Amino acid sequence: MPPPHGAARVPAASSPLLELAIELSRADGRPLAVQLAEQLRAAAARGNLRSGDRLPSTRALAGHLAVSRSVTAAAYDQLHAEGWITGKRGSGTFVTTSPPGTAPTAPVSRAGRDPGPPGQAVLTPGVPWADGIDRAAWRRAWRAAADSGPDAHRDRAGRADYRDAVVEHLLRHRGLVVPGAADQVLATAGTTAALLELAAAVLDDRPVAVEEPGYQRAVGALRAAGLRVLPVPVDESGVVVDRIPDGVQAVYCSPAHQYPLGGRLPAQRRVELVERARRAGWLIVEDDYDGELRYDVSPLPVLASMAPDVVVHLGTTSKILTPTLGVGWMLGPPDVVRAVLEHRDRTGTAPSAAGQVVLAELARNGDLGRHLRRVRRELSQRRALVVDHLGSVGTRVFGDQAGAHVVLPRADADGERDLVERGAEHGLVLDGLRRHHAGPQRWFGLALGYAACSRAELTAAVRVLARLCG
Repeated sequence: MPPPHGAARVPAASSPLLELAIELSRADGRPLAVQLAEQLRAAAARGNLRSGDRLPSTRALAGHLAVSRSVTAAAYDQLHAEGWITGKRGSGTFVTTSPPGTAPTAPVSRAGRDPGPPGQAVLTPGVPWADGIDRAAWRRAWRAAADSGPDAHRDRAGRADYRDAVVEHLLRHRGLVVPGAADQVLATAGTTAALLELAAAVLDDRPVAVEEPGYQRAVGALRAAGLRVLPVPVDESGVVVDRIPDGVQAVYCSPAHQYPLGGRLPAQRRVELVERARRAGWLIVEDDYDGELRYDVSPLPVLASMAPDVVVHLGTTSKILTPTLGVGWMLGPPDVVRAVLEHRDRTGTAPSAAGQVVLAELARNGDLGRHLRRVRRELSQRRALVVDHLGSVGTRVFGDQAGAHVVLPRADADGERDLVERGAEHGLVLDGLRRHHAGPQRWFGLALGYAACSRAELTAAVRVLARLCG
């Protein structure tokens, strides 16, 4: 896929990294990967490598240094985890951290989001179709929010108009009748923030079961709160209930659209999960991150509708609208809601009101409902485009007709890495499933998003990907 006009692609051979004097010694007691990561880290700190510099692929660097590719891949993995670089292993990896005193120069797209490396098409999951937001409705909601005037204090539960809007939204788009209406709904700053609050207010020191592969920011939030996370296998239909270990206090899952594999939890497993939770005293934390976005059938019922006594339901505007609002919601049993409110009182915390006001205005004018209908139509067509192009070369993808990504399987880790690197060489930013595992990798392939690009960019990018798979 050619870069857009004015955006010259930097060949791997011209990477500043290849001009550095890197010395790796097998006589050194440390592994070669550790030595390499240390020297690259130091080069970035000194300014020899600067934010935005493109790094060579793991294969190219291994050949340059005359070492095994596993050495360069391990070094890149370490630097990625530390935040020095971004992207995937091999080509398409960029330095992200500048030395002290420098300012970042990354451009911002028309939608106000980071467009990724210059001249590349971003096909990663977890990104909403922000360009589809009606700009007139967006401006109207922000003007109305400004007209409401500043608040003298924050409601710990969230603004009443926002919580009323969430109750109406859950009824219309998720089929959930909220018992006790808005009193059982709390505004949140998003899913990760809600998990941190649950960890502080409700959970104790027993482990929490989390889908594997799964949402690693949830894993990170739970671990940051000092909790032990136990991975639970998933298959193409979601979490495998009989593999959840005994002794956990909660199970975090995404039953409507498992992230990242894209399956929906069958009715029988839902019943089994609820029954085990009631017998064992678990909480089920239901992440309904994009449950509104289905294209084959009506949105699936949420777990909270069948088991409000043991389910904490989390929703967010980040995937259906934009992360700009920074708001979500939590619906849970009365004792959970009460404990979170008490925690907010003790700590003086509450989610920001600005995004709540805007969402309430979008809902009040009917703009939220119109936006969701538009998103469903657009993403349904984009999904069909992806499936058809890849299917034309005999490449199968899986994942429900929902959300904004599908999974393109590969046979093993090498196949996944090769496709990511070859894609990057052709201007595609791809997301391997390795990143979505907390433990040893069990699933191999790409989590292929189709919402971040324009329709034209997506069409061109998928044609390139189809050729690479063919």
